[in-house]
Amino acid sequence: LTMQPTQESPLTVSQTLGKLLARETVQVELIPEKKGLFLKHVEYQITSQHFKISVYRRYSDFDVFHELLLQRFAYRMVPALPPKRMDFIEGRRRALGRFINLVARHPFFSEDELVKTFLTFNGSDVQVKMRDACKKMGDEFMTNTMATLAKEYLPADIQAQFSSSRELIRNIHNNFHKLRDRAEKMAERSKENATDLLMFGRELSTLGSDGSPIPSLASSQSTWGILRQSLKGLSVEFALLADKGAQQGRREEDDVVEKLNLFLDLLQSYRDLCERHEKGVLHEHQRALQKYGMMKRQMMSATVQPKEQVSVEQLESRIVQQENAIQTMELRNYFSLFCLHQETQLIFTYLPITSHILGAFVNSQVQGHQEMGAVWNDLQQKLGCLFGVDEMQSPPLTPK
Repeated sequence: LTMQPTQESPLTVSQTLGKLLARETVQVELIPEKKGLFLKHVEYQITSQHFKISVYRRYSDFDVFHELLLQRFAYRMVPALPPKRMDFIEGRRRALGRFINLVARHPFFSEDELVKTFLTFNGSDVQVKMRDACKKMGDEFMTNTMATLAKEYLPADIQAQFSSSRELIRNIHNNFHKLRDRAEKMAERSKENATDLLMFGRELSTLGSDGSPIPSLASSQSTWGILRQSLKGLSVEFALLADKGAQQGRREEDDVVEKLNLFLDLLQSYRDLCERHEKGVLHEHQRALQKYGMMKRQMMSATVQPKEQVSVEQLESRIVQQENAIQTMELRNYFSLFCLHQETQLIFTYLPITSHILGAFVNSQVQGHQEMGAVWNDLQQKLGCLFGVDEMQSPPLTPK
């Protein structure tokens, strides 16, 4: 007999980190400010590698897109937008880039019409186009074939699994937050070190440029005049060291801090999703059940006490409507848990990004130390030629 492969459950998300990252890369570049009749505004050039097209978007376009994503995919991880008012425009550009890349790589809505419209539509009325697309499709519960079947695929202990996964991901989020803060401090120190090296070289140059005559009280064997002339040229090496230090800081920001921020944005979107599930679907379901119980009590009271036939029939109709609403809410609740199960799998699919982050951190340190070490070695040789080897030897700090 031919062995038939087992059918994989629709609940399972068969993805790898490599597949998710290769799905799409979107570049977000800042366009110089355009001055309107009354106000100036910032525009961004959005370039999709998957669709091979560039479009222009304003922050308000991102805002509407985010709002519609939450309407369409209320049961999925939708990353938060950076606030409109930020101290640094560059920081907002980076945050918008992380947002759109997480959205464009999400396996359950990366190919959705709403996302395609945002990434490819070239007209000026992109917000109208997105709203029309969202209105035609409705939310995911209305279009997903698994919406009414979700309960059949959920494990019996789904609530226990959800609670334990949520707690674990919360701890991971807190730890990655601390890692990001440390990485930011290291990148800042690299840039500060670059500034200090530059200023150190300038001070040496200033010292060497001092043309004051050497007083007669100085020793006749003093070499200060010659040494002073040699100090002028050392600012070139220290400027090169400062440049290497600044490059190191930028590498740490771009390759390490930015990757940490990307994963943190994803983890935060999972926590937001858990809150939406509890405060939204579950809360509405409980309210609907309470309302249904109140109607049933009213109906019992109406049958005991003689009332007009019309009011009893109206009450019966309302009870039937409420029963239908409760049934729909129960289906939505199971579908929300179904999506949460899949989104949890996505978080764990992204977790190997830790190795990418560590690799980027180690590589940036190795490259930075090698480049600066080469300049320090050249400087050491130059000092040996300028001042002699004996003068280069530092005396012991304490007597032996």
